[in-house]
Amino acid sequence: MKNYKLEVLSLFAIVFTVASSFSPLSEESKIWKATEKAKKFVHETIVIGFFASPYGAGWTEDKHLHDYLNRARATGITGHDMTLAAAGHTWENFMNENQKWRSTMAQDKDKYIFVRSVRDIEEAHKRGNTTAVIWNSQTSTILDGDLGKVATLKEMGISSMILSYNDLFRAGSGCLAEFNGNTTGVTSWGLSVIDEMVKHGIIVDLSHMGPIMTNGIMDHMDKNHPGVPYVFTHSLPHGLYKDEANATPRGCYRNITDEEAIRAAKSGGYISPTFTEWMMDGVWPEDITPQQCADMIDYYVKLVGIDHVGIATDDMFTTKPTMDFVAKNSAMYADDGYMVDAFNKGASGCGELAKILPAITDELWKRGYKDKDIAKIYGGNKMRVFNKVW
Repeated sequence: MKNYKLEVLSLFAIVFTVASSFSPLSEESKIWKATEKAKKFVHETIVIGFFASPYGAGWTEDKHLHDYLNRARATGITGHDMTLAAAGHTWENFMNENQKWRSTMAQDKDKYIFVRSVRDIEEAHKRGNTTAVIWNSQTSTILDGDLGKVATLKEMGISSMILSYNDLFRAGSGCLAEFNGNTTGVTSWGLSVIDEMVKHGIIVDLSHMGPIMTNGIMDHMDKNHPGVPYVFTHSLPHGLYKDEANATPRGCYRNITDEEAIRAAKSGGYISPTFTEWMMDGVWPEDITPQQCADMIDYYVKLVGIDHVGIATDDMFTTKPTMDFVAKNSAMYADDGYMVDAFNKGASGCGELAKILPAITDELWKRGYKDKDIAKIYGGNKMRVFNKVW
């Protein structure tokens, strides 16, 4: 019975991934005005974003990827964590994704640097007309039960990996599974994957997993791999929204507690909020503002300190196909209708980094942030962790 449940959940997760990955939008997002000073600062600073959606969800045509990354380059964004797999993807899915991304990038090959070290990111920044490609996987199901594949992932350039995306998988219980009462936490298989990741220098990413699983991984890391940082690559703070007048009793299941963020910071890691509207519990704006993005950053800075905060967007290109699918099939999503309700309130988008980051910079300056501190948030803190783990 347990195996059958895992198979059903895995199938559900694949469908859910497509919908949830489509939740942030890019092409339709608003362009925010910013000062020339802020635009110049972004150009002169190493900026590392998070392009979180695989091919078929985040982008469906070659032109989408080129258009998105051309805008990012023009704004001065150095590079992105780019997701190759999520949810229940297999090794074959992962290889197909890798081939599609690389073949599309090969159409304009001089504009990409595939990152193996922080020096590659620095080189992309120095050139100014290239994108640093930092590969990420939002699932460990791509291992197909073979721990030996972790070494291959490292060789292929995977820099960070999430064990369980939202639902219940062999590695443990994601945030949606725990939202619905599952208490599995991290499994012995999941801990074996963690050990291999640490051995080969792949960053442990705790986003999308439930708090029971997350704390189990952190306990294991602190005991068995002290000094190795772990991170949240794209997670909003539950504490920022829990007192909103319209906040839901349980909050958004994707968001993390203060305690989780503090533990990640104590490990030496970083926490990056994602500028994604439907997770902003009780707010659900139609267009996330630079002020609201700065609120996320400011919350984490006050909670864990300036040396442990990054930025993310959970971004992609267009949402309409899956927005239509979600609207017609709301019963398929086992989150008490949370995501569909947020979408219906207008919160279906994301602040695309190229269109919002200079305006966020102006807002952070207004709040008293110094250039050196903003530089840490935009890329410096990630670079420190990359250098430590890689």
